[in-house]
Amino acid sequence: MNGDTIAAISTPLGEGGIGIVRLSGPQSAEILNRIFVPRRGGRRTAPWRLTYGHVVDPERGDTIDEVLAVRMPAPNTYTREDVVEINCHGGYAPLQAILSLVLRHGARLARPGEYTLRAFLNGRIDLAQAESVLDVVQAKTQVGLRVALDQLDGRLSKEVGKVRRSVISVLAYLTATIDFADDEIPEQDVDGPLAEAVSGVEQLLSNAEAGIIYRQGLRAVIVGRPNVGKSSILNALLRQNRAIVTPVPGTTRDTVEEVANVKGLPVVLVDTAGISATEDEVERLGVERSRAAMERADLILWVVDGSCALNEHDREIAGHLIAKPVIVVVNKCDVGTLVSEGELLELLPESLLVHTSAVTGEGLQLLEEAVSEVVLAGKASASDDLLVSNPRHKDALARALGHLRSARESVASGLPADFVTIDLTDAASALGEITGETVSEDLLETIFSKFCVGK
Repeated sequence: MNGDTIAAISTPLGEGGIGIVRLSGPQSAEILNRIFVPRRGGRRTAPWRLTYGHVVDPERGDTIDEVLAVRMPAPNTYTREDVVEINCHGGYAPLQAILSLVLRHGARLARPGEYTLRAFLNGRIDLAQAESVLDVVQAKTQVGLRVALDQLDGRLSKEVGKVRRSVISVLAYLTATIDFADDEIPEQDVDGPLAEAVSGVEQLLSNAEAGIIYRQGLRAVIVGRPNVGKSSILNALLRQNRAIVTPVPGTTRDTVEEVANVKGLPVVLVDTAGISATEDEVERLGVERSRAAMERADLILWVVDGSCALNEHDREIAGHLIAKPVIVVVNKCDVGTLVSEGELLELLPESLLVHTSAVTGEGLQLLEEAVSEVVLAGKASASDDLLVSNPRHKDALARALGHLRSARESVASGLPADFVTIDLTDAASALGEITGETVSEDLLETIFSKFCVGK
């Protein structure tokens, strides 16, 4: 794989001020020299310095674009290979023309995530750091970005590596006692290091659910009967007028989805059509989609009109919310409160209740705090603690923890060392999957296929 030179557009396609075509591999500098003409003459560029000039088709002599080019020699590059970046005008035509030119002159088109894969294979980053690159790109909040940057910096790898080295040390000792049973091998404490390893993995797993939420976000579906202020609540949480709001019931006919930053949590807010009995075919389809959205929700925001008593439609909606975490949003508190809180809590005794006014903004901060409280539910909040945010890492840690506990039980039961080494081998292997010491080619292909081309 690393014997050839790859190329791709590394900036999003579309119109913009700058676009970048990136090359990586042994022919990068040679290809640049063929197609790049510096403004001050000559054919070569100084390493690590942007050079102004033009990309020219050497066969036709046509100028493709005015560019800035930089050549970065290995090994101090993103991939630890020779890298070239051509900064051109950010439009579809110049980017595609330059990419086509470098492909004609010896490069091949990079596969999704291939630059980062090469960085991993060449030892610049481990697998956990490589995966965090995608998390940085896709982070939707500052907290999510911090979690991703922590892992890119190697904090998770450091903790996992410390536990894995401890496990391998015990494994090496037990293997020696088996292979050299007739030799006098100094006795070594086994349970102490295993207890520390179990504690370390448990600590990482204790924050994993919160970390995954900060990485992936959750779906919060806003439901209620028509004209209670669902769309107004959506707009207020987004701090922009995303949904149409009118006094006419049934304005929202379909679901509307937008991502909001709620106390650092990326929350997909789903505004739905008012749920009620209707003869209108379009409204009926909207109600069906609302109910389907409720089935997929992680959290329900049930909006009721606080200025009047509950009616049969409100009670019917409440009957469909029993199985989900629910926050009851008593809206229109600026008008007055006539709804019975006792009845609301009787209908949904496990729910939180928040009074709001989407018009004045009253209670919106309390609503955001309620969302955070319900979602995290005692899990670690965003702080300086290391958060495991990748479901794959969580699965590997859980498997490692099971094997470590089993190994401790074997030691406590006085079973032969062979039984203990089986679990310790599996535990070390599971931990190695996180950082890449033990990983299959199929898994690498699956991980990096999620990346965009150019990264």
